[in-house]
Amino acid sequence: MKKLDLDVLEMVVAVADTESFVRGAESVHRSASAVSMQIKALEEALGKQLFVRSTRNVSITAEGKTLLDYGRRMLALRDEAWASVVRPEVKGRVTIGIPDDYASSLLPHVLGKFAVTHPRVDIRVIGLPSSALVPLLKDNTLDLACMTKTKGVAGEFIRFEPMVWAGSPARKMWEERPLPIAVFAQGSTARAYAISALQRENIKYRMSYESPGLLGLISMVEAGLAIAPLARCSVPGHLVQLSQNDGLPSLNELEVVLVRSARSGRPPCDFLAEQILAEWRG
Repeated sequence: MKKLDLDVLEMVVAVADTESFVRGAESVHRSASAVSMQIKALEEALGKQLFVRSTRNVSITAEGKTLLDYGRRMLALRDEAWASVVRPEVKGRVTIGIPDDYASSLLPHVLGKFAVTHPRVDIRVIGLPSSALVPLLKDNTLDLACMTKTKGVAGEFIRFEPMVWAGSPARKMWEERPLPIAVFAQGSTARAYAISALQRENIKYRMSYESPGLLGLISMVEAGLAIAPLARCSVPGHLVQLSQNDGLPSLNELEVVLVRSARSGRPPCDFLAEQILAEWRG
């Protein structure tokens, strides 16, 4: 076998990105058994193991990483070729709003792919907390917003994003009482969930830092001055993710939605919204 099926490569990418055959299968709309069988057949054809499977985890091998890099490029080229024929005249500007904690981890991949397939569409990104994006949607400053579900704003469901407590491995601030916390500004859903959880467990806390942006919270955690309740996707790898095993209360998940303004009924907005939903729901 000296050919690579793009559908199977898409499965390889999905499993690598989600570190799970079940979640990877969901993202490509196939059954886990079908994905496992296809990847196993590819491994046999290549004579190389792409993934190491265990009862709990799936990790990619060195050979798998090599194929993964090629797979991403081949799939991107496929998408570019499709768009160049099907949507050759799509052009314009899309203004999208998104909070920092989602933008840092979720947005670059989507916008990178969109730029390849729609090179004549200009993208403008406005990074603000979810509560601050609402008036910009109402006055049509924004076309789209990816944000935490907010009361009174109708949006299309994207995903539930788990929340965790982030701390510095250098200082176990989570053992202190009152507990020093760094939180987003008033109006933040993540802040409200964290305070409610602490009060529910009767854990005394003190506000060490409040900020509308993610960078300030992460800086406080890195300095070992506080812990912060954050969307799991936004926690840098060098920080520790804390849980009930560390004496902290569990946190509610954040519901991420895609909201469109009244003026967003244009092809560039439709196509970007379509890609966001397809990518993030996986």
